[in-house]
Amino acid sequence: MATIEKFEEIEVWKKARELTSEIYTISNRGAFLKDYGLRDQIRRACISIMANIAEGFERGGTGEFLQFLGIAKGSTGEVRTHLYIGLDQGYINKEMFERLYNFTNEIGGMVGRLMNYLRKTKIKGVKYKP
Repeated sequence: MATIEKFEEIEVWKKARELTSEIYTISNRGAFLKDYGLRDQIRRACISIMANIAEGFERGGTGEFLQFLGIAKGSTGEVRTHLYIGLDQGYINKEMFERLYNFTNEIGGMVGRLMNYLRKTKIKGVKYKP
């Protein structure tokens, strides 16, 4: 894996940013816009994915990064759950649901693979270098 200098270079963070933008777009119209609880919760879950990747990276240690990636991965499940609610309430159609569900699932897989890589690497982060 190439050296990453800042969290904005992490591919899964970029994907999470795309997802967040899409979720903001779909939740900003129609009945979805008026369901304040669901709208705000799905947005916060998307933000959590991005923010936890960034925060974990900025901590500088592999252990802490793994912890925050675990939270980010959990947030992908939360987004998928909220997508089901949006579908069930008629806020999004089946096609939109499937596309966003698959995109969120892809992000979760990417986070999981990054976690597996970090668990196997000998690099422990800048905090642990002599």
